Amino acid sequence: MGASVPTSRLKDPRQPAFDSRRPFGAISLLCVAFALLTGCATTEDLGDEPEPTYVADVADELLAAPIAAAAPVDGAIDNEPDETVRIDRPKNGLTEVVVEAKADDRHEVIRDLVVEARALLRKVELPYVFTGKGRRETLRGRPVAFALWSETSQTWSIAHVEIPRPPVRWRPGGRPMPFVLRAPGITAQHVKGTGAERLMFAFSKGDEPLKVYGRKFPVFDSALIAKRRWREVAATAKPIVYLPFTADTLDPRFVTDGRDYLRATAKRAIEELRRAAVPSTAFRGQLLADVVPAEVIMTLAVIEQTDDTDFRRKQLQAFEEVLSQYGLKREEAYRFSISRAKAIGPMQFTNRRGNGTYALVVRRCPGARLDPDFERGATNLLNAMKAAICLFDIELKQMPSSIRDAYWDNKTVLGIFPVAAYNGGPRNVTRLRRVLERMSVEITALRAPGAVEASRSVPCPCVWREGPDGIAPVTIPSYNNENRWYIEKYQSIINLLGERS
Repeated sequence: MGASVPTSRLKDPRQPAFDSRRPFGAISLLCVAFALLTGCATTEDLGDEPEPTYVADVADELLAAPIAAAAPVDGAIDNEPDETVRIDRPKNGLTEVVVEAKADDRHEVIRDLVVEARALLRKVELPYVFTGKGRRETLRGRPVAFALWSETSQTWSIAHVEIPRPPVRWRPGGRPMPFVLRAPGITAQHVKGTGAERLMFAFSKGDEPLKVYGRKFPVFDSALIAKRRWREVAATAKPIVYLPFTADTLDPRFVTDGRDYLRATAKRAIEELRRAAVPSTAFRGQLLADVVPAEVIMTLAVIEQTDDTDFRRKQLQAFEEVLSQYGLKREEAYRFSISRAKAIGPMQFTNRRGNGTYALVVRRCPGARLDPDFERGATNLLNAMKAAICLFDIELKQMPSSIRDAYWDNKTVLGIFPVAAYNGGPRNVTRLRRVLERMSVEITALRAPGAVEASRSVPCPCVWREGPDGIAPVTIPSYNNENRWYIEKYQSIINLLGERS
């Protein structure tokens, strides 16, 4: 569970806030079967997240679907920001919550709390504040509500926080992001993010850190924001109840469940392509379903959501945090993820002006029957995985036959080539091949990462080559830092996503 963190309340959004500090301790959860060498990341944590795409049926699912499976919540909550609600569970329920829970039951406790938080937040109204008059009238900020759980008193509190309205100019490492907190007796600290996927605060009441198990966030219409029609922005705002990652929800069971969920979804995507008998364009006479192993597609769903800085600082724990999101939230995980390049969804597809990568895949892979609607298709994990398989095949077709042939014989290890293309197109494949040639590394000699003695360690990112003295890492020289680290992340997680006995 999260440790106590310094907190501060900012009453005036124009005043400077406090320094951002790392709020949670690191907990290693996965058993590592190989040695991961330390490297340095090249990108910073995402700030100034673009306005997320609102997909109506997706948001409705997030608000309503999980509630049906939850036990009724006794008590009601009104719209007062300092409202505290006591939850009286039945005798056969989980009455002692996290402190008394057995290790095997902790993930069930967390699921129950997330469901209860969602039920409470559905009833919470988000207050919009306008300043100025006439043409100078403006929306002051974006209201966000958090559901906070006290283990000490076994009660819920709702904290209202107003953050700057879009566009947000905050950057990690810069000046603290200003905000207004409406929750008497509670203090708050901005932890990370500004958008639907990553915005998170840490809260305390007295000396007790409160646990965040839910958050209500309004999605705005980007076109209305651009026209500064603030009344319409507020009137058309679509609230979603969604929980970004928190250390309090990091549990080994969710990590395992996330891996299993991704594998099941990848296998289902492959099986649907197999039943449709979609042919491969890269390998004549072969089915598309046989081009990409499930674990290779699984890596993309994790890598695309793992920040380079997190990977450098936390190494495999950064993967655990992403996997835990899939384990806890399953199909809703990362549906609101959006990059500054406007890539969206768990697999981070782009579609600039309706004629980008996603549209290309839909046109070139008709047999896959992909959803033609970009926002809906890219935010649905199953559909996005099928689209990623199609994209792999399209990009493999453009590679030299020597790479394609080697890939077919060793798909997991040589997956670095379609992965490089997925990250930056065919030019990255050409660059990677030239770098390997300068390193005197034959692609047929590439192997999966293994353990290495400290005396033989080298700086990474690297590839692993089999030679007379066994399998050893070889540093990838600088050519494209983002792509180098993308390949390193792929090699670091691929074995962890394989089948388990």
